[in-house]
Amino acid sequence: MSLKFLWYRGVHSGTFTYTAFTRNSPRQREPTRTNAHTTKAFAVGTIQSIPEVSRRGTGCIRIPPGVDVPLTERVRKLIDASGFRRLAHISQLGLVRHVYPGATHSRQEHSLGVFLAAIEYLDHLAADPRFEAAVSPCDAELLLAAALLHDVGHWPFGHPIEDLGLADLPHHESLGAREITSGRIAEVLRNDWRLEPCQVANLVCGNVATPAQRILRSILSGPIDVDKIDYLQRDSLHAGVPYGQHFDRLRLIGSLCLNEAGDALAITEKGKTAAEMMVFARYVMFSEVYWHHTVRAATAMLQRAVHELHPRLDFAELVTRTDEPFVAELLSVARGAPVGALLAGIFGPVRSLYKRLAQYSFVEEPTVYELFARRPYGELVNDARQIASMLGEALGQPVAEHEVLVDAPPTKLEVAFDIDVYAAKKGTYHALGDLSPVVRTLAQEQFDKYVKRVRVFIHPRLADAARSLPNLTNRLKNSIAS
Repeated sequence: MSLKFLWYRGVHSGTFTYTAFTRNSPRQREPTRTNAHTTKAFAVGTIQSIPEVSRRGTGCIRIPPGVDVPLTERVRKLIDASGFRRLAHISQLGLVRHVYPGATHSRQEHSLGVFLAAIEYLDHLAADPRFEAAVSPCDAELLLAAALLHDVGHWPFGHPIEDLGLADLPHHESLGAREITSGRIAEVLRNDWRLEPCQVANLVCGNVATPAQRILRSILSGPIDVDKIDYLQRDSLHAGVPYGQHFDRLRLIGSLCLNEAGDALAITEKGKTAAEMMVFARYVMFSEVYWHHTVRAATAMLQRAVHELHPRLDFAELVTRTDEPFVAELLSVARGAPVGALLAGIFGPVRSLYKRLAQYSFVEEPTVYELFARRPYGELVNDARQIASMLGEALGQPVAEHEVLVDAPPTKLEVAFDIDVYAAKKGTYHALGDLSPVVRTLAQEQFDKYVKRVRVFIHPRLADAARSLPNLTNRLKNSIAS
């Protein structure tokens, strides 16, 4: 049997389950040209004739967990460009490795996984008459290029640093647009893909206008997009946890269709359970991995250090660096500064992370939670300084301003999981949230409130004494109210 493609569907008893797709597999069609042995053919110029989708005459790159990403010459030229190669030296999960040591995979690996997911989406949707009428082969190639290049603007620890809201900090999407529309990547897009770089950049940045563009954008960035379907499973795999792997990827992709308006993705009824499981996977990955309390301690330390150092940082140059040079520059600028100890605790030879002094969830302590959640970062720094002053008086010893950190959900909310479900027999569409209490609760109403907690972190030398203070919560509330 000729093995065409592999993907794992989950973990059972510590082993991966793989599904093999062969030439005749209904879930992974391989379109062929008409010959004496075939009765069905695709026309040249269809989505299924795109080399990366048909997989004819292509090489491959193998990425975890043992899957082959189609490699054509024009794909090779993009991934060999310096703008893409730098992603090999930028961690996908950054500080998560302080809790999950295996979570060291790169944004390059993730980008290849997203590219592969885009191929799978197109391979399925090409058989949908409405999709075929709306999305041309050129549009499909635009999606493939955007999927491969969607992260080229990322820089080390970009997401938590962007949450600081610093005025002079460039956003990763604008950096990505610059990378896509200039230099070697732009040259390859024009000459080898026959695409305008600005069109690829617009799709990556969400600047879309036509129905076809909105469809492509919903595939690239939407409730069930190629980014999410890869990072949930890939991050879970490398972290060594099962949470992000327990949804049926194949079933979900096999249920994709267009919404009633014909300008975004929807799913058929058969994909409803798989979509619910994806929502739950996302919820647990945020709760147990991305917002794990130790991950957030390291994140809070990094954020505070960058906030204090930012007048001395050249962000225009810093965002061009990869992980190691980025950290080296931070450590160099922080040398001799009080917040240098924060960076040394994260990146130095001896790990020394701050400890939880208090933690508040929306469910358990809504009043305290709302005092801190979704406020500008500068206000949280002022709160932390007031708390440090209060603790110094209560403990009878000096507490430096940077020895107390407040970590709270940022001002920007996560994208709501809003997708329609098509009932073929009735010919009707209904919002998934209307059909599923799981989705309504976990992905629409209070996703951020459930998975992201307010935490106060403190230097390890002060943790035991501060935790022993009576009426700690009231002290914290009163200190920021004064």
